[in-house]
Amino acid sequence: MTVDVLQQPTRADRRARVAVAVLFLTNGALFANLLPRYPQIKADLGIGNAAYGLAVAAFPAGAMAAGPAAGVLVRRLGSARVAVIGTLLTGAGALAAGLADSVAVFAAALFLAGAMDAVTDVAQNAHGLRVQRRYGRSVINSFHAVWSIGAVTGGAMAAGAIALDLSRGQHLLVSGLLFGIAACAALRHCLPGPDTEPAEETEAAAGGDTRQERNTTGPRRTVYVLAALVLIATAGTLVEDAGNSWAALYLSDSLDASVTLAACGFIALVGAQFVGRLIGDRLVDRFGQRQVARTGGAVAAAGMGLALAVPTVPGTILGLAAAGLGVATLVPAAMHEADELPGLKPGSGLTVVSWLMRLGFLCSPPVVGLVADAAGLRTGLLVVPLAGLLVILLAGVLRSRQR
Repeated sequence: MTVDVLQQPTRADRRARVAVAVLFLTNGALFANLLPRYPQIKADLGIGNAAYGLAVAAFPAGAMAAGPAAGVLVRRLGSARVAVIGTLLTGAGALAAGLADSVAVFAAALFLAGAMDAVTDVAQNAHGLRVQRRYGRSVINSFHAVWSIGAVTGGAMAAGAIALDLSRGQHLLVSGLLFGIAACAALRHCLPGPDTEPAEETEAAAGGDTRQERNTTGPRRTVYVLAALVLIATAGTLVEDAGNSWAALYLSDSLDASVTLAACGFIALVGAQFVGRLIGDRLVDRFGQRQVARTGGAVAAAGMGLALAVPTVPGTILGLAAAGLGVATLVPAAMHEADELPGLKPGSGLTVVSWLMRLGFLCSPPVVGLVADAAGLRTGLLVVPLAGLLVILLAGVLRSRQR
């Protein structure tokens, strides 16, 4: 493998890294401010679990619908500008969802927020990868860790607003303005110029020969591995959606937790996921991604399985934390492995996994809602331990520890 001599990041590069981190922070925080408000919105609209599940599925539906347009927008307007515009519109969608007076308006607002969130996600990652190329080493994981900080911050803000008895309109307007201003301020420090910096030389030096050397398996094996990677990534999204859409509702309705305490379920899941992302690289280097994923699946299955078997408020919050910790590395692992699959064009495997894993966010809310209406939300949340068991079964497609 060729080793390139890369220059040290300049002061502008370091400022751009901070700016991208701010974009990830705002992206994590904006929608997290709305999630703990879901139980109040559901109660005010007077809808059942099935209708609620279908309504909140509008968010991932919007994300899937808008995803293909993100690349075109980035090429025309630039990744940093698109990320900031998407951030502003995501905040507007969250505010509209909080003020919705009907299920249709609620779903439409979530569709807008989901679409803009997907565009923002692509754009901020594209700009983050530009910064990474300037640094000559991996920094993209640090941005995703900052996203988790933003999500925890947003959830905590929502809990505080609920405790202070702020209306949804007041709370979500403040959060939209705050993080919208932060994103606009970050824009001036992002990297200038077009997003067309060539990376082929770096890719060829880093992985081109290796990809050819690994291209020894047949197409059937490639398809099987790719399908397994999609399921692993989807398992991660299923667990995330349980925290996003159902944690506060389960704690408040099924376990009679206060509205403020119910918000802690989501915070626990995302906070533990952040910790997992912080330590994940070191664990993977030491034990290999396969073992880390299997262990994580076991932690998620055991933690949330025990919480559902013996339902208590503290136990459920701890179970959600275990689930978040267990799935912290799954999506990055599946994406990385898919990008290295032989027999595919560079980026093709990554694109497939990124696209199809959104089905977890799209299908999970209505399915869990239907099960909850038929057998209770406690039964519907069995999707979390089942996702952990699925990871244990499929983790063999991931790499073991490098020797």
